[in-house]
Amino acid sequence: MAMELLPIRRIDHETMSQRVYRDLRELIMSGQAQPGQRLTLKSLSEALGTSQMPVREALRQLAAEGALEFLANKSVRVPEMTKAKFLELLSIRLAVEGLAIEEAARRITDAELVELTRHHKTFTKEVARKHPEAAVAIESNMRLHFAAYRAAQMPSLMTIIEGLWLQVGPVLNLDMRSGSSRLTEGPARLHHEALMQALAARDPVMARQALIADLTTAASFIISLGKLK
Repeated sequence: MAMELLPIRRIDHETMSQRVYRDLRELIMSGQAQPGQRLTLKSLSEALGTSQMPVREALRQLAAEGALEFLANKSVRVPEMTKAKFLELLSIRLAVEGLAIEEAARRITDAELVELTRHHKTFTKEVARKHPEAAVAIESNMRLHFAAYRAAQMPSLMTIIEGLWLQVGPVLNLDMRSGSSRLTEGPARLHHEALMQALAARDPVMARQALIADLTTAASFIISLGKLK
């Protein structure tokens, strides 16, 4: 008679697969991966300190979500972005993330404002440096936005936003990695400050306006780079 696997083994395997999936998902959403970048099982498993099996499962799941794509030679890459798709995603983001930030302004707690302030300070401190580290700015930017959206207390809406960032995250990389002058002279810090003030004042209208300004100015710069198909 065939021996059944012990439940604890299945739990361990699922836990490792989900951890790898979450790590890769966050990497893509935060803009740490670039459009067209190729990924290998070997490099990812070594970077994450795990075997190739959970990495392979995570890649398949992310490909099903449109965050990655398998090529004919079975390699995996971050999808390229067209200008038309980018503009379509921007329109959707303005509506969906705008709704989230309005609700966040109505429901945000003092503790959540403290968390937002921490991410904002990290971003501001980094871009104020003579030679900012783009990876730090990219990550703190994502954490600031998502901390704000979570304050809306709308889990289903958060799932939609995460799906959008899975597609657009690598393109945000083009904005923040375009050179130190973009980080130090760009308007992102000012828009973040306006957003923080609006959330602290519990003002939904001002919060949406600040978010729209942040998203649209970043999008305009990305398009001006001429790197989208």
